[in-house]
Amino acid sequence: MSSFLGSIGRSMARGTQRVQKRSPTPSNSTVTSPIDTVAPSSIFAPPPPPAQKPLYLSSPFVEAALVKGNFKTIVMLPKYVDIMEWVAVNVYDFYNNLNEFYGTIAECCTSEACPTMAAGSSLSYTWINQERKSVHLPAPTYIDYVMAWIQTLLNDENVFPTKSGNDFPQGFPSTIKHVYRQLLRVFAHIYHAHYPQILHLRSEPHFNSLFAHFLAFGREYELLEIKDVKGASSAPVGIGALWEKWKEMGLLEG
Repeated sequence: MSSFLGSIGRSMARGTQRVQKRSPTPSNSTVTSPIDTVAPSSIFAPPPPPAQKPLYLSSPFVEAALVKGNFKTIVMLPKYVDIMEWVAVNVYDFYNNLNEFYGTIAECCTSEACPTMAAGSSLSYTWINQERKSVHLPAPTYIDYVMAWIQTLLNDENVFPTKSGNDFPQGFPSTIKHVYRQLLRVFAHIYHAHYPQILHLRSEPHFNSLFAHFLAFGREYELLEIKDVKGASSAPVGIGALWEKWKEMGLLEG
């Protein structure tokens, strides 16, 4: 496994010119509100009674994908490309694609339909506000906060440098891990609450492939914590079962 966190020092010391350039940040963001950057926390409720298996874990939907074989092959660092530039490019793409998917189902994600940022019948995420208090938010509000915050980072030349001669900041790996955790939560909510809408749009191969790519990249560059994917034993996240299923199918590695 390539270590993104372990490589940042060596990469900065080399001062290697970055050869990969990102496309411009999209100007038509679906969010407008700025947010604070304190990491949200999770609230784990008691385990629920056994429920019917989610559609995304059921055949043929769980097998639907655009990529055949192991996703590790498409996340490897290209030769002569700086690792921080490679991570930045991919995180930008994950954000942009997930934002577009969310836009297609956003009308179904309302405060009434999704009063909490749920990722399972016994798991919801909370936001830490400016007073450092943990607060429950409706899923659309939570996701708007997340997407607005990430958009702000992407627009910040001091965080995501795009101009020649500008280097990535020392805190870039930590920032990216926080971004990754928040994007994971948006994926988790969509799988939990809105996968039927993804099926209605016949987009499950595309959405599954995006998420599998996201997971494979996160594990390859140590941006994901397994506990974030699987959740607590008393309140597992549904996408953790999806992770295990895709490992069995040979799409992902441990």
